[in-house]
Amino acid sequence: MHFTLSAGVALLASASFTLAQTYTDCNPTKKTCPAAVGLPSSSYSVDFTQGSAGIAPWSAASGTTLEYGSDGAVFTIAQSGQAPTIATDFYIFFGHVDVTMRASAGTGIVSSIVLQSADLDEIDWEFLGGDNTQVQSNFYGKGNTTSYDRVVYHPVATPQDTWHTYGIDWTSEKIDFSIDGTVIRTVPYASAATVDGKNFPQTPMQLKLGSWAGGDSSSEGTVEWAGGKTDYSQAPFKMYVKSVDITNYNPGCEYAYSDMSGSYQSIDVVTSGDSCKADGASNSSSTASAGNSATATTQSSAQQSSAQSSAQSSAQSSAQSSAQSSAQSSAQSAPTASQVVKPIEQTISLQTTVTGSAYSVNTASISALNSGMLPSATATRNSNDGEGASSSTSAIASSTGAASLNVAMAGGSLLSILLGAALL
Repeated sequence: MHFTLSAGVALLASASFTLAQTYTDCNPTKKTCPAAVGLPSSSYSVDFTQGSAGIAPWSAASGTTLEYGSDGAVFTIAQSGQAPTIATDFYIFFGHVDVTMRASAGTGIVSSIVLQSADLDEIDWEFLGGDNTQVQSNFYGKGNTTSYDRVVYHPVATPQDTWHTYGIDWTSEKIDFSIDGTVIRTVPYASAATVDGKNFPQTPMQLKLGSWAGGDSSSEGTVEWAGGKTDYSQAPFKMYVKSVDITNYNPGCEYAYSDMSGSYQSIDVVTSGDSCKADGASNSSSTASAGNSATATTQSSAQQSSAQSSAQSSAQSSAQSSAQSSAQSSAQSAPTASQVVKPIEQTISLQTTVTGSAYSVNTASISALNSGMLPSATATRNSNDGEGASSSTSAIASSTGAASLNVAMAGGSLLSILLGAALL
């Protein structure tokens, strides 16, 4: 059997894929877009074990049906085509997010925590249902996928069976990923992974939670990354979210893009004006019904009425906490808005590229797993993507250094095999 070197390198390049969210209503780096609805308070929290009342400031993707109980909100995939997803009706501009959850089991099933902006900045936690030992952290800037070495694997004890709190602390200087309060990865603004800030997520983001069947995709790369084809005879596949806590470092009624640069310096934080009026803050009272229409399948009519009434009351009254308490929810006041939510499955598989003799391999791909390219536990544990490690981390290893080193070594081994084959 004969291989050419060019064919071998092409095979190596095509073996790796990465995934990014690709949907946005309006990309403000491409055209003038409406201001994003902001969270005017510094914090928001919801305890889904208290029922559906706290879902008011969230919208759901079409077909999403949530159940509620002592385990919180239950995202269920029972058959092909389902991808239960909810998203906050508001955006935050730098902040801290904690999600207490249990990931879904099931080959090909992906559980996701996604922060995403209108211009496709993105920060992710992702769990593969066929792997009950680790979680992936990842990020994108402006949907830029010119490099594929940003994903890092982190060991975590039985994420499908054990409650853990997954945190993202996001500022203009860095991103900290944490598990149960311990920082396990830091991404500085200026680092190789962010191309000195160019690919650093830095525009207002909304939170999306959901699960989807990567193993149900028509894309071979997506199926490989997700761990294989989904076997629906093993359904239902359930992801559980107990609670969400959000801190907004720049509270505002709206966030407006002053230009098309996509830079955090271009964001105007609106804290006064019509959008901040108590009788219509972020259009709460006028759009509460529309904002909740997508989640109608998650609530009984009585619960929906209670949730809407509570949301409207909290927007029209200074007694916000008592209004929320009457709805048996720990959620603080937050705006509701009419929006179209796309399932988290709206992703694209992107092949790695080869430039001259340099190439990048996405360590998240199952192809990489199968070819031995997965970074070692040492390389992915407590990772830091450059200078300025958080003082709370220990045994720091660079995810663009140690992880990429493992990739380069494994990639070199595979390339050696291909080179050998080319000489036969």
